[in-house]
Amino acid sequence: MQTFIKWTCLCLLMFSSGTMLLAQDPEEIEVNTEEVTTEEPSDAPLDDVVKKDIMQQRRVLTYQPIRESDIFWEKRIWRIIDVREKMNLPFAYPEEPFFKLLADAATKGDLPVYAIDGTDKFNKRMSTDDVLSMLSKTDTVVTFDPETYEEKVAIVRNDVNWENVKRFRIKEVWYFDKETSQLNVRILGIAPMIDVTDNEGNFRFEKPMFWVYYPQARELFARHRVFTMGGNTNATISWEDLFEMRYFASYIYKESNVYNRRVSQYLLGRDGLIESERIREEIMNAEQDLWEY
Repeated sequence: MQTFIKWTCLCLLMFSSGTMLLAQDPEEIEVNTEEVTTEEPSDAPLDDVVKKDIMQQRRVLTYQPIRESDIFWEKRIWRIIDVREKMNLPFAYPEEPFFKLLADAATKGDLPVYAIDGTDKFNKRMSTDDVLSMLSKTDTVVTFDPETYEEKVAIVRNDVNWENVKRFRIKEVWYFDKETSQLNVRILGIAPMIDVTDNEGNFRFEKPMFWVYYPQARELFARHRVFTMGGNTNATISWEDLFEMRYFASYIYKESNVYNRRVSQYLLGRDGLIESERIREEIMNAEQDLWEY
């Protein structure tokens, strides 16, 4: 009898507890659930040991001011850099060729460029639209619908192929500073030269595209790494370092003269190269001549 009473009380207690749970407000019931988190897609894998951004923080030092009265001797020189030469292969590095660096900065408006004229004095600055029209051409082509065989006119955009830029012009000034008793050089301008071909791809001629005023481009050049030839891909040499150290091969095609003519206008072939070397030696000897007693 006592056992029956105990089971009866236990059942009544369980029934009353269940009724209270059912009568409770559902919003007041605390439910313990695990928080489900969804991972966002990560960035692309790092193709290196560490992310390298030191080059992006580099800045260049301004040129030391020079008084006009301290320039004892001066000569303007125009050079040609051929990217097909072994020493100049970094200019044609496929991942970031030098011409692509200039073209991208010019189209974005980050780098002012100047039109080519007979004076080479950076007189006319080109607008962004002029640069875009030079670096890309739009053509209309006729296509056929494969189902209806109807003709359709489509507009295609043809960008300039950086591989067609095989040479660069360099304009520079050599001068002797009597204050420091040194022969120095300052690069003034860089002009890419593109090969012009006919519809069949045959070479016709070569023409310069635009001038880049080098002092305005030094900050840009200092933030872009150059692929070095020595095998050390971690070498922190920038394009500004390359030009300032003159780590490139070139030859002279013009010097300042009263006729304003190039070497090719009075000497050709091997004789032209000999004349180019003679001009270079004349510049080097100018400093030595000043030290003679």
